[in-house]
Amino acid sequence: MINVPRGKAVVRVPATSANLGPGFDSLGLALTLHDEVEIEIGTTGGLSVDVEGEGAGQVGAGEDHLVVRSMRAAFDLFGVKQPDAVRMVCRNRIPHGRGLGSSSAAICAGIVAARALAFPDFPGGGGDAPSEDALLILATEIEGHPDNVAPCLAGGLTIAWTEQSGVPRMVKLAPHPDVRPVALVPGHRLSTEVARGLLPAQVPHADAAANAARTALLVAALTTRPERELLMAATEDRLHQGYRAPAMPRTADLVQRLRGIGVPAVVSGAGPTILAFSTGDTQDLIAPEVGNDWHIQPLDVETHGAGVVSAETR
Repeated sequence: MINVPRGKAVVRVPATSANLGPGFDSLGLALTLHDEVEIEIGTTGGLSVDVEGEGAGQVGAGEDHLVVRSMRAAFDLFGVKQPDAVRMVCRNRIPHGRGLGSSSAAICAGIVAARALAFPDFPGGGGDAPSEDALLILATEIEGHPDNVAPCLAGGLTIAWTEQSGVPRMVKLAPHPDVRPVALVPGHRLSTEVARGLLPAQVPHADAAANAARTALLVAALTTRPERELLMAATEDRLHQGYRAPAMPRTADLVQRLRGIGVPAVVSGAGPTILAFSTGDTQDLIAPEVGNDWHIQPLDVETHGAGVVSAETR
């Protein structure tokens, strides 16, 4: 095993919205809302974790912290000896437990920072550094499914799937510049495990066929024709949102009301955040329907995935 050099890396990771309606466990979109993580490797001092912003005082500040666990898993994969002294600062803006990929952001931050620290010459001359495919495999192993980690690592619109061998794969697409996502974030949280527990083991064949058609249409709409009529049809879902509605009735009600006035709206990930697609003729309709109980956050698609802001070794 090799020793990781002393040094510091700062990484920036985007929020993500998975599913996007019909693309259950396959489609994901990176958003211009970011967490930033600073990791410094020293020689003494053990482990120190400071959390600023979202999750401060609520998430663990030791070895159980998700960024720490992901960093250490990456070092193990890379054949790097675990450092004795790690100082970490997490500056979080992505809401926790809201369906905007906060756990995927933490996982990707730990993995990307570990690669930057272990392979300081990457990408220029870092021939032995693990590939993007290797990072996706590890991130999926930690997260359990690739639909959020894929856009977090790659940026843009991603299609993720798992080979019969169990290996996750992804394709990155460039959304049309007119795609304007708006996150509607409630004050309450919802556990992803609770949301997944409401899904049936089997669904009607007709519902699966309908979602397959809508998913294909959604890829076309987001990349070439982000028109309201197409987006409305393309964001219809029969596989998960209805089954999860009892766990988030306010979210389900607002999605229905927004769609009733012609706004393409879906549950973001497992919820309870809503992702709406704002077009020129719908952007003024959203706020009056939402009211004051939700935080309305207009965003753009983040075209870049998790990246290193700065890195240095000593």
